[in-house]
Amino acid sequence: MISALGRRPWLLSLLAALCTGCTVQPSFQGNNSTELPLPPAIEVVFNQRQDHSYRSPISGQQRPGDNLEELLLQSIHRSQREVLVAVQELSLPQVALALAERQRAGVQVRVVVENSYRQPWSNQHPAGLAPHQRQRLAQLKALADTDRNGELSASEQLQGDAMAVLEGAGVQIIDDTADGSQGSGLMHHKFLVVDQRWVVVGSANFSSSDIHGDAGAPRTRGNVNHLLRFDSPALAQLFKREFELLWNKQFGLKKQEGPAQTVHIGATEVTVLFAPHSKTDPNNGLQVLQELLATAKHQIDLALFVFSAQELADVLVGRVQAGVKLRALVDPGFASRSYSELLDLMGVVLPDQRCSLEAGNAPWPRPISGAGSPRLAPGDKLHHKLAVIDNETVVSGSFNWSPSAAHKNDETMLIIHSPTLAAHFSREMKRLWQGAELGITPKLERKLNKARRSCGASKVKG
Repeated sequence: MISALGRRPWLLSLLAALCTGCTVQPSFQGNNSTELPLPPAIEVVFNQRQDHSYRSPISGQQRPGDNLEELLLQSIHRSQREVLVAVQELSLPQVALALAERQRAGVQVRVVVENSYRQPWSNQHPAGLAPHQRQRLAQLKALADTDRNGELSASEQLQGDAMAVLEGAGVQIIDDTADGSQGSGLMHHKFLVVDQRWVVVGSANFSSSDIHGDAGAPRTRGNVNHLLRFDSPALAQLFKREFELLWNKQFGLKKQEGPAQTVHIGATEVTVLFAPHSKTDPNNGLQVLQELLATAKHQIDLALFVFSAQELADVLVGRVQAGVKLRALVDPGFASRSYSELLDLMGVVLPDQRCSLEAGNAPWPRPISGAGSPRLAPGDKLHHKLAVIDNETVVSGSFNWSPSAAHKNDETMLIIHSPTLAAHFSREMKRLWQGAELGITPKLERKLNKARRSCGASKVKG
C-alpha cells in the first residue's frame, strides 16, 4: 500500500519546508511478492494500471493506477547535491514546491522547459490566449484551487503556479528560446536526474493532464503514461551530458547529436539515443527503430501517441509477411488522420482536406486485424511511445514515431533489453488491448464517406 504521507503530497511539501537540514522521503511501492519481478536498480510505474490504486490529489478519491507524481517527489526529496530537470511542461505545484525546497536547502536545481510552458500562468490573461491556451489556463487555476470553492485565494495562487514557485525560490530556468531563436521544433524531453545517480524518464510530462487527469474534469484519469526510474551513475552521466548541451543553449540540430550509447545496469543493457539528427545522418531515431524492428522474430506490440513515419510502416509490413505477429494501438485522436500509418496497417487510404495523399503512402494489400485504438475516458490520450519486441526488448522515452521527433525535436529514446522488464510493458499492452476498437470504426467510416463525397471514390480506400 502507498503510505499516508505519499497520498498527501501537500503534507509532504509542508514537512519538507519545515525540516531544515533533513530530507523527507515518501515511501513508494514498487512491487510486492504477488507482483511481477523487476530488474535490479530499475522501477516502472503506469498511471492507469488496474491492480494498483492511490488517492488522487485532484479529486481526493481513490483511483486505479500508480501515482507517477509520488515517484517524482520521492526522487527530488532524496537529492543532496543536484537536480536536473528537462521536461516539456512542468505545471504540478507539488513538484515545483519540492524543487523549491531543495533549492533553499542548498541543492543546485536547474530546469529546462519548452518555451510554450515557460511563463507563469498567474501572469497570463485569457483575452490574449488562443482557445487551447485558455482551456489550459482554466485547468491550472482549477488545479490551484485546493479547497475547491471556485475561487483562488492569494495563498492558493502563490502556491499553485509551478513556474512562479520556481522563480520565487531562485531556481534557474531556461527554455528553447535561450539561443536567441523562436524555439526548437519542440523541447520534448521528459527526464529528471538526481545527484548524478538516479534518472527518471518516460512518456509523461510533469503535469496533471499527463499524470492524474484534468482538474475540473472528474472523468479524466490522465493521459496514459509511464515513468521509469534507474539507479545508475553511468546512465545519469549520459543524461547529464544531454542536459548540459541544453543548458549551454544548444537545442535541436545545434546539439549535433551522435549515435546511440549503451550502458549496463547489472545484467540489463540500456541503449539511449538523444534526438534530433539530420535526415541524412544514419544515427537518426527512425533509422534506429527500423533496424530494431527488423530483428523481430515472433511478436511486436505497439502503443503509440503518434505514428506518422512511413518508413517504419514499411518495415513492419515485411515483418508481418515473415510471420511476426503485430498488435498496434494508436491514440484515438491521431489514428484516423490522413498521415497516420495506422491506416496503412488497416489497408485504408484517406486523403487530407485538400484531397492530397501522403507522399509515399503505401496501404497494406493484406490488412491486419490487430490495429486500432484503446477505449479511453473522455479527454484522455494514449501518450505512450512504447514498443515491446519478442517479449524481450522495450522501447520507451519521449520519442514519438514521427519525422519531427527524429529531425527537429529534443527527444529521448530508450531501448531496454530485459525480458523481466518487458513483462511489465506486455501487461500494460494487454490492459490497453482489452476493449480496444480495432479496424475501421464508425468514426473512421464517416471520415471515409466524407472524403469520397469531397474527393471522389478513386482517392479513397477502406
